[in-house]
Amino acid sequence: MSSRDDILELFNYCWQRFRARMAGLTDDEWRWQPTADDRLTLRWRLAHIAELLREERNARWLGLPPSLVPVPEMSDAATALAAVESAFAVWRGYLASMTEEDFGAPIGRPAGRYGDATRRSFALHIVDELIHHTAEAALLRDLYA
Repeated sequence: MSSRDDILELFNYCWQRFRARMAGLTDDEWRWQPTADDRLTLRWRLAHIAELLREERNARWLGLPPSLVPVPEMSDAATALAAVESAFAVWRGYLASMTEEDFGAPIGRPAGRYGDATRRSFALHIVDELIHHTAEAALLRDLYA
């Protein structure tokens, strides 16, 4: 397998683990706010994951045209999960469209001071973000219970 395939498999594994942990998410859980800080809610966390995966820079840093698929509004648990699912599909689509050579190329000018980094390193940064933010979402579900 190529490093691109390895990275795709890692994203798939992380995503399936997250989706399994969010199965059956209720609106009450989604709305629950354990403190005054809105950033400590599933609402904020799911929106943040969707934003991470749909950031405008993602396509540019991977040398690809951006997706124009709109992000669904998050008004309840179901629409929040749909928005996150849509964002993941866009991100995964970017990765799947790349070749091994694309992954090894430097990001270049769009990344400013990170321009010498490879697109592979950017994908690994995003998987690191995805892992820790989805783990935080899982923890919030555990705390709600």
